[in-house]
Amino acid sequence: MATIRHSLQRDVFEPTEERLIGVLYVTKPGKKKKTSFLCATINKEKPVSATVHQVKKTDKDIYKKKNSWLLRELQVVDGRDENKDTAELDLTFDRVYKWVANSTPDKNAFIQVLWKLCCRYLPKQKPQFINVPADLIEENATFAENGDVTTAAFDTVEAALEDEGDYRALSEKEQIDLERLMEQCDSAVSNAEAFAEQLSRDLSVLDGANIHSMMASEAQVEALMDMIDEAYTEAEKIETRLDSYDEILQHVKDSIEKMADKNTSIEQTNANNSKLLEELDKLINQLELPQRHQQVLLEADLNKTGSLPQIIEAAMALQTAISAPIPTHLSQLQAVQDQKKRFEKLKSRFSQIISRHLNNLFIHLGNDPGETLSLHAEQLTLPRHGSIHTELSPYTSLMHWVRALDHKAYQHLNKTYANSISKLYERDIRLFFEEARQRISGGRRLRGSGSSQDLASMAGVAGKLTSQIKHGAQTLSTRTTTGALLGVDRDLWGSELDMQERQKFDEIFERVLSELQPVCLAEQEFCIAFFNLNAAGTEENLSYILGTKSRTSSVGERSLSHWATVASKVTGCNPSVWLSMAQKAPSSVASTPGSSGSEESSGSAGTSFGVSAAGTPGQCRLVNREVRAMMVALFTTLEQQLNSFINTYDRADSYCCLYIYVRLSEHVLTAEDTGSFLSTTFGSCLVQAKRNFDRFMNSQLQSVQECRVTKKKCGIIPFINNFEDFCHTAESVFKKSERRADLDKWYVRLVMAMFEHIPRVASEHQRTPPEVIKMENYHVLHQLMFQLKLPGMDAQRKEAKQRYQEALNAYVTQYFGRPLEKLNLFFDGVTAKVAGGVKESEVGYQLAFSKQELRKVIKEYPGKEVKRGLDQLYKKVEKHLSEEGNLLQVVWRAMQEEFIRQYKLIEDLIHRCYPGAMINLEFSIDDILNYFSDIAQSH
Repeated sequence: MATIRHSLQRDVFEPTEERLIGVLYVTKPGKKKKTSFLCATINKEKPVSATVHQVKKTDKDIYKKKNSWLLRELQVVDGRDENKDTAELDLTFDRVYKWVANSTPDKNAFIQVLWKLCCRYLPKQKPQFINVPADLIEENATFAENGDVTTAAFDTVEAALEDEGDYRALSEKEQIDLERLMEQCDSAVSNAEAFAEQLSRDLSVLDGANIHSMMASEAQVEALMDMIDEAYTEAEKIETRLDSYDEILQHVKDSIEKMADKNTSIEQTNANNSKLLEELDKLINQLELPQRHQQVLLEADLNKTGSLPQIIEAAMALQTAISAPIPTHLSQLQAVQDQKKRFEKLKSRFSQIISRHLNNLFIHLGNDPGETLSLHAEQLTLPRHGSIHTELSPYTSLMHWVRALDHKAYQHLNKTYANSISKLYERDIRLFFEEARQRISGGRRLRGSGSSQDLASMAGVAGKLTSQIKHGAQTLSTRTTTGALLGVDRDLWGSELDMQERQKFDEIFERVLSELQPVCLAEQEFCIAFFNLNAAGTEENLSYILGTKSRTSSVGERSLSHWATVASKVTGCNPSVWLSMAQKAPSSVASTPGSSGSEESSGSAGTSFGVSAAGTPGQCRLVNREVRAMMVALFTTLEQQLNSFINTYDRADSYCCLYIYVRLSEHVLTAEDTGSFLSTTFGSCLVQAKRNFDRFMNSQLQSVQECRVTKKKCGIIPFINNFEDFCHTAESVFKKSERRADLDKWYVRLVMAMFEHIPRVASEHQRTPPEVIKMENYHVLHQLMFQLKLPGMDAQRKEAKQRYQEALNAYVTQYFGRPLEKLNLFFDGVTAKVAGGVKESEVGYQLAFSKQELRKVIKEYPGKEVKRGLDQLYKKVEKHLSEEGNLLQVVWRAMQEEFIRQYKLIEDLIHRCYPGAMINLEFSIDDILNYFSDIAQSH
């Protein structure tokens, strides 16, 4: 085993710088005894780790590692039976490995090696040692009883582990001395035992010399012991003196501790006094108002030039002092309460001065006519009141001061401003809409419009708005009896605007909406900034600003920066803070008002405007109920005037509802601030416009369903004739509009209604064949849809073509019939005989169908007779068809093809049933083509 151990160390573990600690010869249990060696090693480099290897000997007598496991991977060491000597051994790594050792002592020695390695390198993570005798794994056990092999093995482990950290190679000097010693003995190499005996003798001689030397120095040892005794005595003296010093120091320590306690108390008192002084200084600074500010507030004169900045500075200082956060326990101080009373008196006096001055200024600005509407300007323009905003802007800080400190005075000023400025806007808006009506109709009285007194009365009371809308809906339902309806002849249409006037109305209406927007938004922005309408708290503003985003991304970074600036003015925050918060806000998709085709859906969708409307992307919606209430008070008649204007032209021309619906939709969908008062107003009008649009389309649909034709010759039905103009007008209005989908839905409904009611009109008309009516109208409808190229109408266009073709075939079949009637009857009999089993070649032998009978029948249809019959048929077709349909030649061509088909069928039967009889009709296909051509040209 020693030879094998040496070979393993040299061949296997020296190249990997490992040291072999233990080795065990094992075999696999079973019939096939596969031998191998279990080796426990440690590496020479630090940190040291232990490894268990399975080494096999190959056929070429070379040792080779098969498996290797780190010692920390070892989970269980199983000796199989602790009470019975057995050579079986189980080690559990990633799985259980079963081996049989060469002998039980060898197995026990290897288990001891594993135990020592685990104790040294895995003190806290030892594997389980089960079924192993207890004396094998005790660190202080006596190993003499285990035999020489076990004891030797354990000594080897101890020596290896002890030498692990102290191993040191021979130095060069030691190597030279060893070589010199070996040279002195000739047998040092040849006879190692003799060399070892010589070294032992030399060592004994040296030991004896050392003992004699130590005995000779006994006197010196005794002298040394005496000196040690004296040193011990001196040490005891020094220790006694140190004890006395320690007692003295203990007294000093107690005194110092008492002095430290007193010093801490003094420092705590000084700290409390300093904090009290700081708190009092802070309180005095918060409640202190310089005398110069008090003097300015008491003698404030807002009419004096240049005094406003000083007054604002003093007012802000007073607001800061009043709003200072004073702790509750300090507020109970008498001095604090007295100072607050002085501030309240000063605040009340200064608030009266501000309120009186601003109240007079509001009334003066409301009575000043300022900029008025120019009746002779090239463009219709609503006057701006930027001069009023400019004049009031310097007082913004004072108005914020009043809102913060005197709410009653603020409410009074708010009401005074609204009452005074609303007079200007009421006058301007009334004149603005009157000028718009004048530019559209030139003073001409429109259908369904009232007198000027009626228009003036409609602008009087806000409560009449609902009745106006209901009245507009009733008049719309009654006006359709004389309006431009699809199912009514144009001769019965009432007086409406022409196309030029409609375009003029569209331009003026767009101008009206465009002019209202900047005026209302400018006033709203001014009111927000001047009256600090969103001062309920920064968090509330943030919920308005970041709570919504719009369905489109049409507004750019400029608007975002603009509203961030407005928000910063209102709340006092940095604009960059508002900008970053708005950019991080989640987007949502708002419902499009009126997206549904029905009135109910349009009405419900329209309610999304106003309070619940979503803002545009990256823009702050700084509009709450207070702002809208302020705008309603300023623009009391705006919604009334706008509805009156819309209803006037909606009654005057049925097609105006299309223009109104499209224009209002564009302004609502592209509004920069959908929560503003103007957007709310436009949204309310858009709901009514959507209802008017749906009602208009429903009236068109109803006119198609109720259409009746009373003319002798039906021709093209009115709703087919009128549909082209209707489509041209609608396409010109809805071109590139986001409401295009609504129109497309109605296109489908109208066309499907036409498909349904063309057969009804055809069956009700007594003088024109139904197939002619269906054929002509389906043809015109198909051509119209093909020319207009209406999107999404491919299926309806194909259906119209199919219906037209079916009607054409039905008409040709019914009225062309079989002009060679006797010939057709003769060959019907021939066909029946063939179907009954008679051969085609034997049909001629039948008495009723003989060649002589066939010749008699053919003689009855000479070419002149056939041409005369076709001429009479042409006159009948010409009488049935109308000039509007322009289908005479088409129908005549279809009849020609039908005649040729019947001719070919008869010719084919003659050749098959009467072969070689030399029987032919008296006219050919060329004759038929000439007959049809001559008849068509003659008429």
